Amino acid sequence: MSKSVSHLQKATLGGLLVALGIVYGDIGTSPLYTFSAIVRGQPIEDLLVLGGASCVIWTLTLQTTIKYVVLTLRADNKGEGGIFSLYALIRRHAKWAVLFAMIGGAGLLADGLITPPITVTSAIEGLGLPQGDTVKIVLFILTSLFVIQQFGTEWIGRFFGPVMFVWFLMMALVGLPHLLGNLSVLKAFNPYYGLKLLYVYPKGFLILGAVFLCTTGAEALYSDLGHCGRANIRVSWIFVKICLIFSYLGQAAWLLTHRGEIVSEKLNTFYSIMPEWFLPIGIIIATMASIIASQALISGSYTLVSEAMRLNLWPKLKIHYPTEERGQLYVPGINLLLFIGCVSAVLLFQRSANMEAAYGITITVCMLMTSILFSVYLYTHRVKPIWIGLYLVVYLTIEFSFLFSNLVKFVHGGYFSIFVGGVLFLVMFVWYQSRKIRNRYVEFVHLEDYLPLLQELSNDQTIPKYATHLVYMTSANNPREIEHKIIYSIFNKKPKRADIYWFVHVDVLDDPYTCEYVVDTIVPNEVIRIEFRLGFRVEQRINLMFRKVVEEMVQNREVNITSRYESLSKNNVVGDFRFIVIEKFLSHENDLPIYERLIMRGYFLLKKMSLSEEKGFGLDPSYVTVEKFPLIIAPVTNFHLKRVYE
Repeated sequence: MSKSVSHLQKATLGGLLVALGIVYGDIGTSPLYTFSAIVRGQPIEDLLVLGGASCVIWTLTLQTTIKYVVLTLRADNKGEGGIFSLYALIRRHAKWAVLFAMIGGAGLLADGLITPPITVTSAIEGLGLPQGDTVKIVLFILTSLFVIQQFGTEWIGRFFGPVMFVWFLMMALVGLPHLLGNLSVLKAFNPYYGLKLLYVYPKGFLILGAVFLCTTGAEALYSDLGHCGRANIRVSWIFVKICLIFSYLGQAAWLLTHRGEIVSEKLNTFYSIMPEWFLPIGIIIATMASIIASQALISGSYTLVSEAMRLNLWPKLKIHYPTEERGQLYVPGINLLLFIGCVSAVLLFQRSANMEAAYGITITVCMLMTSILFSVYLYTHRVKPIWIGLYLVVYLTIEFSFLFSNLVKFVHGGYFSIFVGGVLFLVMFVWYQSRKIRNRYVEFVHLEDYLPLLQELSNDQTIPKYATHLVYMTSANNPREIEHKIIYSIFNKKPKRADIYWFVHVDVLDDPYTCEYVVDTIVPNEVIRIEFRLGFRVEQRINLMFRKVVEEMVQNREVNITSRYESLSKNNVVGDFRFIVIEKFLSHENDLPIYERLIMRGYFLLKKMSLSEEKGFGLDPSYVTVEKFPLIIAPVTNFHLKRVYE
């Protein structure tokens, strides 16, 4: 059993500590603002407080515990989780599911833009400083956090677990005295109070938008499956949930001692239940926890985008690996995008209370998409339709209820996250659709039909040798086929004589970490095809991988890479390698419908901002020649030109 799979089977003390630090940053800091959002601007009464606490408890139970911890964690892709891993598990059975994966991925990324501002701002507001000073401190913390990403965060990660353990313990210990002082709040475990709040209390249904804040980080439990393991997440969640409930019930008990009062916008119930002497310590711990929550979202965004790139759902971007730790990566482009988004949110909304409206809408959409994809996963695993139907009825009802209650907040700030999520989805949609349009144009030919020509060209001394080893990247899945444009490049554009022609194909697999290759020697020492089978989380360092394959082939005496020039051959000098990368541009000879024309224009705009083909495959530019090739998808057919004789 592989390490990535075996570590899912049992919980360890170290694994539990890692899970506390990585998985629960977002959901663990939700007590900072959830109850305040539920009661803000309302007169405090038993139904509001007990009903709000009941809704929180049952949301954590139904949405987080049952949906994610018990059910969704079962859908692991060789130990990995997350919406794109779930899509990879089912895409062979349901290609249409890519639309839901893109919507969910965009929602999760948009959530990464609003989580750091709201958590850090909520923590700093406990200092009671003027609003301007609070904003400055928040911006300083966020800027510092994004700047250090490029140096790697492994050293910070060592403190995540212990700090979050202290955070959860503090929440429980601060809330417990208030709970013990008023045990009547235990009535909140009865769902009757939550249902009564929703249907009897004036505009009670709209309170669900605030209640949802308690479970916004639930998606992280699934996304971080590969980092922590199923058993560690399930066991640690017991501790986390107990601490969260103690905090919420403690806040509820404190509120019940202030019946009849109207909760002001500046009141934070989380800090209100702390003893005055402990408040500075509590704020420091809360700030550290909010930074950890922000870091977890940032790191998760990097992973999400890297997966999308491997699945051809996102333009290729530069990725750095600042440490040797598995899964530790840094994407400068996404780091800049998140930084601009977070700073914009802080400057636009100023206070955490204003950010609550922007928070929750996109992550609700992401949860809906996960529910749909998971139901397809259940279907592919032959679960009885009645259970799949029950699952969909329960969770689509719950999540659509949260979505509708959140949409009411659109004009108060919800537009921000919807706009961000919409732009991110548009990027993925354009990139994916353009690939489908381009694939209509790709023409494949049988390689065997051109083998005699390749051999004749290779031996034609009248043509100057282009390279000893000529390497083409091919998208042909069939090892006996090749793109016509490659044949055109070799024979027509400028005859390229070489001693050995190499065709390299990269097949991105649904497994996350597979890294293997297959060699097909079509004509010994003349035409060779290499297929790399890489998981969707494996970095495509083709230059390094290709060199490794050639070395192994030389050791096995499968190929002779010595230069064929007489003076170099007798001294065993290795021949030169030249990669040919064909870069496509949209030809003016196309006659596309308006929709496809817009898609292709969007594609080439994104392509300008993304990595070039050679950099995307990790090729050394000094060994690469880029050839421009016109992309003719829909040739102009109604063009008439009349010859005139004079």
